[in-house]
Amino acid sequence: MLSTVYSAGLFGIDGFPVTVEVDARPNLPSFELVGLPDMAVKEAKERVRTACENSGLRFPETSLMVNLAPADRRKEGSGFDLAILTGILHAVGAIHRDTKLDDSCFIGELSLSGKLRGVRGVLCMCAAARDAGFRKVYVPIENAAEAAAVRGVEVYGIESMSALLDHLSGRKPIIPMTTDETVTDTEAYAGLDFADVRGQAMAKRALEIAAAGGHNVLLIGPPGTGKSMLAKRLPSILPPLTFEEALVTTKIHSVSGILPDGHSLVVRRPFRSPHHTMSAVSLVGGGANPTPGEISLAHNGVLFLDELPEFPKQVTDALRQPLEDLQVTITRASGRVTFPSAFMLVAAMNPCRCGYFGHPNRKCTCRAGDVSRYLSNVSGPMLDRMDIQIELPSLSFDEISGEDPHAESSAAIRARVTKARAFARARMEADGAAPRCNAQLDPAGIHRYCRTTDGAITLLKQAYERLGLSARGHDRILRVARTIADLDASDIIREEHIAQAIQLRSLDRKYWH
Repeated sequence: MLSTVYSAGLFGIDGFPVTVEVDARPNLPSFELVGLPDMAVKEAKERVRTACENSGLRFPETSLMVNLAPADRRKEGSGFDLAILTGILHAVGAIHRDTKLDDSCFIGELSLSGKLRGVRGVLCMCAAARDAGFRKVYVPIENAAEAAAVRGVEVYGIESMSALLDHLSGRKPIIPMTTDETVTDTEAYAGLDFADVRGQAMAKRALEIAAAGGHNVLLIGPPGTGKSMLAKRLPSILPPLTFEEALVTTKIHSVSGILPDGHSLVVRRPFRSPHHTMSAVSLVGGGANPTPGEISLAHNGVLFLDELPEFPKQVTDALRQPLEDLQVTITRASGRVTFPSAFMLVAAMNPCRCGYFGHPNRKCTCRAGDVSRYLSNVSGPMLDRMDIQIELPSLSFDEISGEDPHAESSAAIRARVTKARAFARARMEADGAAPRCNAQLDPAGIHRYCRTTDGAITLLKQAYERLGLSARGHDRILRVARTIADLDASDIIREEHIAQAIQLRSLDRKYWH
């Protein structure tokens, strides 16, 4: 008998439907699995056989041929186990032939006991099943909350093969999984508040501007000035994730296998802080079956590179294209995968290897040549992509030990950031443009939205000539000035907005020349 059930595969962060065809014939016992399976899929033959017998069922002693279609697309992972065993039992009559399976998709790995184990990428595969027209999706119970975030399908969390058979026969129906689709991060940043940071008013203002416009930031200062502390608190002042942003972010985390069990959506903006010994592949993504790198795991959030000059130059230079394109495309023999990478880059560094170049109280022990070599580890094109470059001075004893009457909480700063982004969004929507951060404005967007006064243009021209800015540096100053104007709820970029944007970008000239 021939039986057809359905599953889903994974390539990149996109799922694709897979048809599982099972042909059972009363010949000598055999079990063949075709359809370009990888080793994990091939080993499903032993898992489904043992799981079937340990579920109280006799595995059919017949000739079995299982085909995973489309046959020219590689199938990877253990998520086809459930569909394969369901198709076999349906083909031999253990599942009644009249049972309706053509509207269902089966995803999950079988243990030898017959229980289901969770698999990565369920959210992506569930979305692909919905788009293919399936109304029901059966997944392991630990993936049910994640899969339920996809609208338009009924998600059934299955504990074991026996539970699935009881449900399909009607003996013990399983209630579909539901989840709250709202995204809230009320308690997500507990313990990370800007009010904890002493002093550094200029740096706090710079990060507020960066959060309002999605700008990249470079923090420069001696050890112990609060660079890492400030960077870790940046997500707490970013606007909450929208449902669409949370869905894409969850897809990436699900494919990477880092989504916590029982969570349907990522509710807080990602903060990734990789070590400086990382490789370019781990940063950008890759592998035989391409998986997301750190820049994609930071999508809609923050990528923090501490001790920037310690990273190999080839690693940091690999960021240059994703920072411009907001995505990264990885090409392999098996196909081309594009991962989103719209993140805020925050980098921190000391002014020299010992960390005390220019310190008012401690003497720098580096030679002039050592300082130059240390700073040259950051390439000029990479530095040019840092919208905001801010120096953090050393703190006095009074600033560290005393109370700061002007310290603001992250909630207060976040309110201003959210208001500024809403101001910018309303401006773009009024022109019929798709809303985006000011840092993502293209040349046409800069021309349309960065209207300036005559005094602001004159000041920008003077800075361009005096600092030797590139065309990219010119545009980035305008983008930062546009964000500062949004915080002031101003449609026009005025002279003071340009002046502050220039002040936030002058450090590269101070140190690199």
